[in-house]
Formats: sequence, C-alpha cells, structure tokens
Amino acid sequence: MARSLMGLPRRREFLSASALLPLASLAGAGRQAAATVPDGAAAISADTLRHAERLAGIVFTDAERAQLLRTLGELRELLASRAAAGTLPNELAPAEAFFAELPGSPASPVTVDGDAAELPLLKLAGTPPLDDDLAFADVPTLAAMLRARLVTSARLTSLSLARLEWLNPLLRCAITVTAEEAMRRAEAMDAELAAGRIRGPLHGIPWMAKDILDTAGIPTTWGAEPWKDRVPTRDAWVVSALDRAGAVLVGKSSVGALAYGDIWFGGMCRNPWNPEQGSSGSSAGSASAVAAGIVPFALGSETLGSIVSPCLRCGASGLRPTFGRVPRTGCMSLVWSMDKVGPIARSASDCGIVLGAISGSDPGDPSSVDRPFNWSMRQDARGLRVGWVPAWFEAPDAAPLRAAIDALRDAGAVPVEIPPPQVAAEPLLLPLLAEAAAAFEDLTRSGDDDTLSWQADEAWPNTFRRSWFIPAVELVQASRLRRRAMQAMHAWFGQVDAVVSPPYAGDILLLTNACGQPCAVARCGFADPKSPRAVTVMSRLFDEGTALRVASAIESRLGDRRRPAL
Repeated sequence: MARSLMGLPRRREFLSASALLPLASLAGAGRQAAATVPDGAAAISADTLRHAERLAGIVFTDAERAQLLRTLGELRELLASRAAAGTLPNELAPAEAFFAELPGSPASPVTVDGDAAELPLLKLAGTPPLDDDLAFADVPTLAAMLRARLVTSARLTSLSLARLEWLNPLLRCAITVTAEEAMRRAEAMDAELAAGRIRGPLHGIPWMAKDILDTAGIPTTWGAEPWKDRVPTRDAWVVSALDRAGAVLVGKSSVGALAYGDIWFGGMCRNPWNPEQGSSGSSAGSASAVAAGIVPFALGSETLGSIVSPCLRCGASGLRPTFGRVPRTGCMSLVWSMDKVGPIARSASDCGIVLGAISGSDPGDPSSVDRPFNWSMRQDARGLRVGWVPAWFEAPDAAPLRAAIDALRDAGAVPVEIPPPQVAAEPLLLPLLAEAAAAFEDLTRSGDDDTLSWQADEAWPNTFRRSWFIPAVELVQASRLRRRAMQAMHAWFGQVDAVVSPPYAGDILLLTNACGQPCAVARCGFADPKSPRAVTVMSRLFDEGTALRVASAIESRLGDRRRPAL
C-alpha cells in the first residue's frame, strides 16, 4: 500500500461516499466476538435499518423492514457461528484462490527466451575498488568482482553492516540487523567461491528482506506494535530461495505497519535524498536502503503501490511481478488476491536477476503458478511496440517524463499512441478493503488496533473498522466487475508489447494491481537534486522480460547514477 489509502486521487472521498453498511454489521461485529446471540433482533429497530439502508445505498418499505426484523436473528446466528470458530491464522488463505490469467485466454509473452542468470562479460580494473564505489555497484559488477576475487563477500557484507550502523539512526530503514549471522554466512559463501562452487549471480551479495517476510529465529514484526516481538520458526519461501542462490541477508527492512505507509513502531523511514521526508511505503526500508548504498538489492511487496511508490520517492528501480509469479508462503497476508513479492534494486536489470532467483510456485501459496521467466541482460528494446497514452503525459509534473518516449525511439522501440483503458476501476477497491479487514479481524475486535502508531483517518485502524460495513452483495458485485476489468486489460495489453506511463496516471496503478499485470519502475533522472523521477513500464501477464527490456532501455539513457549526499 502507498500514498493516501491506495495512492490514487480523491480515494478517501470515494470511500466516504460509498455504500458501506451491510445488515451483517448488525450482528455484533464491533469490539467483541459474537459468542452469543441476543434474543431475536431486539437490539435492532426499524430506525436502525433505515440508517443501514442509507449507507448501503438501498431502500426498503416499512413492510419489508418489519419482515427483516422478524428474521434477522437467523442471520445473526450464522454470523455468530462463524465468529465462534475462533481466530484464523494470517497465513490461512480463502478457499477461492485468485488467478490473474483468464480461463482459455492466456496472455502470449513477447519475450520468449533468455536466462536471467546470464551475466555480461565485464572488463574490471585490476585493483580492488573503493568502499564508496562498492556501496553503489550493481549486481553484475559485484558478481564479476567476487568471481575475480577482487572483493570478498565478507568485505561486501562488512560494508553493508557498517553503512547500516552509520545510516540507520537517520533513515530508520532497518528494524532488525543480523550482523553475526550475516558475517558467518558471508564467510561460508567465500569458502564456496574459493572451492569453485558458484551458486549464481547473487552468490555472496548482501540483501535485506522487508519485515513481513518470515526469517527463522529472526524477528519478523510486520512493523506493527502488537507483533514487534514476533519470531517465526521458518523462512519464507523467497528467503529460502535467496539462501539457495547464495545471497547474504544482513537485516530486515522497515515496513509501514501492516504494509501501509512508511511509519512503523520505531518511527518513520526516511528518503536518503531528502531525510526530512518519509520514504513512502510500504516497502519503505527496502527502497531507502538500496538508494542509500546499504545493500545492492532488497525484497519488497506490493498490494497497491508499495513497490512503485517508495522506488519513485527514493530513486530506486523496482519490479512488481505478475500476481502468482512469486510464492508468498511465509509472507504476511494483507490481501490474498492482490499481494505480490518483488525486488527493489539499483537498476531494472538487477531486478530481473533477482526475479530469476525467486520465481516459482509452492503449495503454501494456492495462487502461485509455474510459468517460465524469460529475459536476459543481453536483450534490448529494438522493435518492441510500446504503448503510451498522450493525455497521461500532459500534466505539468508528468510532461518531463515524455523524455522516456524519446529514449525508447532512440533505443529502436516503436512508441504507439493508445487510448486509456475503458473500464471502471473504483469498485476494485472493495475486495482489497474487505480482504484486509478479514486478515486483521482480531486486531479490530480486540481493540489492539489502538496501539498502532499511525491513527490518521486514512490509516489501517479506521480503514479496517470501516470495512466491516461493506455489504456482502456489493463485494460479490465488485468481484464480477473485477472479472470484467481483467477482460478489458487483457485486450488493452494485447494491442502492444508493453505500456509506459507516469506512475499514478489515470487508474492504471489500481487496474494493473487488481488484474495482476507486472510493472517495472524505470529511473528517469531528477526533477531537482532531492526529487528523483521515474516512469512505470507494464506488460502482459507473466511477461516481465518485456517490461524489463523497455525499462532498461529507458534507464540506460535517462537513469542518473548520482548518489545521495548523506
């Protein structure tokens, strides 16, 4: 999550005016579980129903209200029986698993070959680099240095830990630092390199995990006060995948409480380019740490902007994979049908290398699927038809991003003007809100939501409470509209190979998150010395390779390698 509640204009106004009160809310869904049911519907009057109707956007007659009052007790009994089942663990997914691909209509990838582990042959200097240069080197450069024995994993890890010690008091980008474990791991990776065993391009390279990803024996706090002492016993699937790839975990990056915003129980995570400013969220610490030269890459997650927004704010590259591409087993669940785990790094290419290590499927995530990930750094954007919506680039703050279109022409791509997608986006927020409130039902019922640091109107505590008033009928109807949106987006992406846009243009952030399309954040320089710029590059389902080719072409021409003045 990012920006205001979902990072889109006038979102709070929309939600306030929506029909949000179901008769289900009359079943004691407040601060205590409905373990017992009052006699009949004695606590509910005709006036109660009239108020509910006004919020739900429906009107009943007096006779219909009288009939409802005679029968609401049955509904309350059903709801009480559900509540009596007790607290459900966060990792328990609904029976209805969401899949981004439409039945019988798979999206045809444009990029159909390429190995993400294939690195370019780099010409290296014969002397070890300076620490300042190492701190901002990309993954291929670090991998080449490690293999040439110009640096060791122990040195890279020590440098990351030293920068964490120096910068974390300012940036608050890490919740937990795993110094001892990291150094032991780095020494083991060096021993493997010395023995000629190379696990892949990430072998020996430090990284950080967003603190909603479980790490066995290491606190995973979700950034929230009620879970600040939580220590899981197993690694998340992606943590294990990066362990197999030889990467070295140096810490857990800060996350806005329960994956929203940049405020966690230790304070606000800050933007390295402007430490007076928050780093945005909720993958706040991951983007901040990468931009500050603490680690070459980190993992974040996105439900609705939580990779895109902090990458834009902090000047990092990011990749939100197709929904289902990366297993979320061992990751805090917020919205089962929209959560995605993806990399944040120094370049789009680095993100592709990391995605190659974490793609897969796992029974613990019923929405994860096995799909080939085709891409390599040797591929360029020549010949790709890249769609863009001219109206999205007309706003004063977006007009400079037209340079990305010129950069694509220079790269040999073919920019194609297209209209914006014609589909209703606003209702797609309803499943998000309902699932999030369900994921943290006990937090709301117990009153522990009052312990969270962020208590603004748009923060989770109030949003969770308000979501109890979403009518079940409206939720089903919104799901049907979501299917219509998936059909529309399938057709929209089918007319070009990829689409480039300003990050928050139209409703594209909501539409692509709800429908599952991947999105790369491509750096485009700076608006001023403290304000990085970026565009987003989106592609067809399970075709991250094409988005990366386009994003890399833009970054190679417009990306700015300057470093924050910390």
